Amino acid sequence: MYSLSDFDFDLPPERIAQLPLPDRSASRLLHLDGGQIIDRQFADIVDQLQAGDLLVMNNTRVLKARFFGVKESGGQVEVLVERVLDNRTVLAQVRASKSPKPGNRIRLADAFDVTAGERAGEFFTLHFEGDVFDLIEAHGRLPLPPYIEHTADEFDEQRYQTVYSKEPGAVAAPTAGLHFDQPLLDRLAAKGVNFAYVTLHVGAGTFQPVRVEDLSEHKMHTEWYTIAQETVDAVRATRAAGRDVIAVGTTSLRALESASQSGELVAGSADTALFITPGYTFKTVTRLVTNFHLPKSTLLMLVSAFAGYAPIRAAYAHAIANEYRFFSYGDAMLLSTTSR
Repeated sequence: MYSLSDFDFDLPPERIAQLPLPDRSASRLLHLDGGQIIDRQFADIVDQLQAGDLLVMNNTRVLKARFFGVKESGGQVEVLVERVLDNRTVLAQVRASKSPKPGNRIRLADAFDVTAGERAGEFFTLHFEGDVFDLIEAHGRLPLPPYIEHTADEFDEQRYQTVYSKEPGAVAAPTAGLHFDQPLLDRLAAKGVNFAYVTLHVGAGTFQPVRVEDLSEHKMHTEWYTIAQETVDAVRATRAAGRDVIAVGTTSLRALESASQSGELVAGSADTALFITPGYTFKTVTRLVTNFHLPKSTLLMLVSAFAGYAPIRAAYAHAIANEYRFFSYGDAMLLSTTSR
């Protein structure tokens, strides 16, 4: 039985990528094939996939979810939208010297007002006076991860979205997908690789470390996902043909596995609090494209469950020694499951 300390590692600060590479597909790719570690370039992924394989991608789009504002009292406020509930209501993190009470108004971005509603756990309900998505897009700021030290600029607004992003609702990017540009997708399609999409709106909880040594005591953050019947049909056809279902990112994997808990992938929408740790048997996904993850994070536990604890430890040590770039703007890995 693993505990939290089993998923810690020392990462030199200079290994944390602060900026994206100019070209999306110019990143490096650490290919973990069984116990073998192979250094590749990300564009080499075309040679590692076969005709009939299925790439499943998360088409969520990152909201400009961060706002700075002022309470009626004059106190400064920072707001991070966590989830859009409807076109006039959101759940948000609110940082202020004193928490707003229901009915309090907050001026955001010196542009529009929101009204605080009831608390929902660690979040606040905020009511907008106009369309949520329009106001967020017009006045919000892109919320880069906490370990990226610069303020988001126009380049980030383009590069911190996947080229296939479509459904607005995330506060963090599904970062494995950032490595795919259109020419690379075209090469994969020409080879006969198929594509399908899920939507999982990544929440800020994805960056939160686990804080309890006993993993059974960890309360997993929830995220909303939806999977269309078209994607279910594509997965079933791929598996029936004996080809690989490849999740692009842990978010795509989490959606697929959450919808497979009956033993068979089913279409639909739901909140998921699925916490994957070593010992989990994967039901749908056979290969995974992923970035490198934070120490003591649920995502490091997930990839350790997927590819094996010891192989992941070895791969991370190799990546650090060979100066791979880590986290959201960093390099990628290609993994196969030990469950197959």
